[in-house]
Amino acid sequence: SLNSTAYGWLMLAGILASLALWSRVAKHDSRLVLIYIGALAGAFLGAKLVYLAAEGWLHWHDENRWLVLATGKSITGALLGGYAGVEIAKRLLGFTGVTGDWFALIAPIGIMFGRIGCVLHGCCLGRVCEANWFTIQDAHGIVRWPASQMEFLFNALALMGIFVLRWRKLFPGQHFHIYLMAYGTFRFFHEFLRDTPSLLGPISGYQIASLAVVALGLGGFILRQRRVLATQPSYSHRTDL
Repeated sequence: SLNSTAYGWLMLAGILASLALWSRVAKHDSRLVLIYIGALAGAFLGAKLVYLAAEGWLHWHDENRWLVLATGKSITGALLGGYAGVEIAKRLLGFTGVTGDWFALIAPIGIMFGRIGCVLHGCCLGRVCEANWFTIQDAHGIVRWPASQMEFLFNALALMGIFVLRWRKLFPGQHFHIYLMAYGTFRFFHEFLRDTPSLLGPISGYQIASLAVVALGLGGFILRQRRVLATQPSYSHRTDL
């Protein structure tokens, strides 16, 4: 369909936009191209695995199950898989530099393109609710919470926040960790307003993945801060005071 085609083109546009940003960094070290490929491969694999675990398995008996399983993907899974892909690529290539601040720009831009695709495709819907000025109607005329639009708005604000951190030179090397903590927290609570199946009581598989995203960001933030502190000379040993 036309909407499916638009969704595919927007997904490709998101990848090309991230590639354009990454190409600016990759000029300094050819290994960065391979790290980007590792991120992309990890993101696609993670997106598929988390989707299958969160809700994909529920569609096994559907008539169009193969189409659903082939197209379904999860942003939380993409963030987890992409992070793993980068770390594996870095280890294999012996790269010790910091790349997260660039991924902190790439991730929200890619997700914004993806959510525009969700709006056009009519997927990733919010819960049914009473009509209000902010609600939307789905393809069947049912009034819903504007889930994809809110995700787009969050990532637009997050992108602005990352630019401020870069401009003010705050928390260098930590921007992606900060983004992971922020998005994971937002997604956990926003999930209560999305029309997704629950796995454990009211908790969905995506909320479990969101908590994993927060934990990954927090763990990465703490480890990076410890490394920074470990490399800073203590005042007792400084001779230039």
